[in-house]
Formats: sequence, structure tokens, C-alpha cells
Amino acid sequence: MTQVIRNSAELREKVAGWKRSGMLVGVVPTMGALHEGHMSLVAQARAQSDRVIVTIFVNPMQFNNPDDLTKYPRNEAKDVALLDQAGVDVLFAPGVEEVYPTGFATTVSITGVSEPMEGAHRPGHFDGVATVVSKLFGMTQAGRAFFGEKDWQQLQVVRRLVDDLNIPVKIIGCPTIREEDGLAMSSRNVRLTAQERQIAPQMHHILQQAATQLRGGALASDALTSARAAFLAAGFHDVEYLELASVEGLRLLPAANEPARLLVAAWLGDVRLIDNIAV
Repeated sequence: MTQVIRNSAELREKVAGWKRSGMLVGVVPTMGALHEGHMSLVAQARAQSDRVIVTIFVNPMQFNNPDDLTKYPRNEAKDVALLDQAGVDVLFAPGVEEVYPTGFATTVSITGVSEPMEGAHRPGHFDGVATVVSKLFGMTQAGRAFFGEKDWQQLQVVRRLVDDLNIPVKIIGCPTIREEDGLAMSSRNVRLTAQERQIAPQMHHILQQAATQLRGGALASDALTSARAAFLAAGFHDVEYLELASVEGLRLLPAANEPARLLVAAWLGDVRLIDNIAV
């Protein structure tokens, strides 16, 4: 049965016991509202670790929009049931005061890979991500951490963080899990209206069309202009960014002349959706 721990000292004591027995500890950091995408990360963690911790913490530092923080879905009872069924050893669900106690004054900031796309449109977001991930790694003392490729830029930020600060944890990226119609699974999908849910899968399909053009030699400027128009025609009312970027370093590219990723963020009603695919 999954044990729920909310205190970092208690968690570290448990992890220390596991490690004394020679066990490899894996962690899956989440903000809760768990779905099949999260559970695929849990499955990877179970396959590659002796003990698995899932963390649930809706991190206020990474929300630049207070309304988005308020609306973020939360259902811990349902999450615990899913984790218990999946054989997770510990759910670490600290309160805000446990993660950011009175007097907390440290922020972890990463330049370069964090600056375009999400970084440009959500000021301070990746500082919040880097800070809380650093804390969660310290609290859990895990040897492996599992992140979804759906948040591709976040995955690269976490890799940079671990490399730069010599944090002894191996970062493992796991494939995006999609609904049958292609929509990338996300906790925010539950906020889509029935009509918006019919439109949302177009995000993946339009990315696929643009990627096909890029693989055929099209310039990014041409392929992305066509794709942006397709998003608006499909019913997305604002495309925040749509970029072709290098896999390593997320440098914006004029064409797919090296391993690349196509990344998008767009609004559908009052829900902001993101996705990415390899080119």
C-alpha cells in the first residue's frame, strides 16, 4: 500500500533505510491530477528502480498567472488510489510551508535553454521549476527521476540543472502519452469544453503536417506560417509560439538541418495547451 508522507525529514529517513539495503530509488515529480501519462512514468520508474516515490506538489513558484494556479485541478484521494494500484511505495505530498518555509530566500535560475518559448511567455516559470525540482531531488535523494517528453523544454531545463549543479540523479525522459485521437494527455484537458475537446486533437495533427514539410526540406518560416494559419482556422484563438528548435540547447533553426523538435503553445478557450514532436 502506498504510504503518504508530508514531512521531508520522515521521507529522508525512509529513503536512507532503502539505500542502506542497496536499493535504487526512483522519483516521478508531478503536480497531481494524475492521468495515464503520469502513470506511464510510474511504470518506467517501477521497471528501472527498486523503490518508487511519486511527489505531488502544486508549485506556486512556477505559475506566473495566479488564476491558473487557482484553477489547477486537484484530487489527492483519486491520485492515491491510482498510485496504490500501480504499486508506488511512497507518495510525498508536502504542503507549501514544508517546501518554502518562512524565510525561504533561494531561487535557482537557468539561462540559455530556459529563455525562448515557455521562458519568453511565462516569466519566472522555469526559475520556479528549477527551484522546486532542486528541492525535490534533495528531499527524496532519488537516484533516477522520470519526466515526460510532452514538456520538452522543461526536460531540457532539468537536464541542464542536474549537469551544472552536479546533482547525483539520472534524468530519464519518457515518451508523450496521447489519447486515441492524438491529443497529448494533460491535467488541464479536463477544463476543455466538449466543443474544445473536439478541436484540441488538431494541435497534434497540424504539428505532424508541419513536420512532414520540414523533413521534405521546407524552410521553417514557410512551414510555421502555414501551421500557424491552420491553428487559427481550426479554432485556436492565440498561438503563443510555434518554433523549430534544436534538440540540444533549443536553438531556433531556419530549417530541419539537424536533430530538431517542433514545439507549440496555443490557447483554446481559457485553456493553454502545449505539445511537441520530433522532426
